[in-house]
Amino acid sequence: MSLHVFASIVTSFGTAANNRAETEGNITTLQKLIWHGAAHSTVSAEAIRFALRRLLAIEEKKGTNRYWNEDARNNEWKDWTFQGWASDKGDTFIDDDLLGFMIAEAAKEEGGAGTATVRRAVLEITRAVSLTPWAGDVTFNAASPGATPSASKSEDRGKNPVPYGTEVHATRYQFGLALTPDRLRDKSRAAKAIKAICQLGTVAGNHGRFLFDFSPDSIVFRITEDPAPRLLYCFESGDNGKTVTAPILLQRVEDKDIKGEELILGGSFALSETARKLSEKGAGIPSPSGVKAAAEQVISRVNKLLGIKG
Repeated sequence: MSLHVFASIVTSFGTAANNRAETEGNITTLQKLIWHGAAHSTVSAEAIRFALRRLLAIEEKKGTNRYWNEDARNNEWKDWTFQGWASDKGDTFIDDDLLGFMIAEAAKEEGGAGTATVRRAVLEITRAVSLTPWAGDVTFNAASPGATPSASKSEDRGKNPVPYGTEVHATRYQFGLALTPDRLRDKSRAAKAIKAICQLGTVAGNHGRFLFDFSPDSIVFRITEDPAPRLLYCFESGDNGKTVTAPILLQRVEDKDIKGEELILGGSFALSETARKLSEKGAGIPSPSGVKAAAEQVISRVNKLLGIKG
């Protein structure tokens, strides 16, 4: 049986905006979906992956294969043909190992078949969904005269403010992940992935108009041989996002679909009544009970199970 690491994460409470969907007139809209019958704002898994890759590029001495050039405003590659994967002992990059890749080539002759080299992501990430429904908040804004010349009429350029509206959502976001370390070329990268997830900062958004802390406020890890996560989107809030709880998770432990000892809890949720009940059923809560302490406990357990020293 393979070892699997699953996690359910909820962010701190903040105001999200400028996470663009389709722009309607001069209103910058939020991406939204219908969740349990109500409109919720959402952030794509690709946006989270993008932020994670930028963090890995800083933390990893070798860097990443794909990296974002802030000056040119585009992605640049060190090896876009992924030559390191041609042999079992080839030199590979951490982002390719964790997040996967694909290179597709068209047929060389008319009527022929194209080719694709694909590696599925080992670190899989769900779409983030707001913990609370979107109430329809929209702010009215006006760029100061001359701040956005391209948006002004030529004869009035620089003379008048430029009005625009922005959908905003005061909420938390929750998302989940799955990681199977045995599928990694370098299994020590599992620890680096866990650490990086707990250090996420800005995710999504355009330009520089808002800052939303996407690092975990609360996190539940599960280390198991069960291939099914069973804890994704387990967080709820009964007070409009002020605090979080996870009754579904507790029920699944009580129903023995999840073994309590497979769980490690961290962050503000670890101080809740639900966490206390989970602790009584074997869930681990570090002391201190913060997210980073929980991540270190997970890394220690995973490395021990994988036979990795240090």
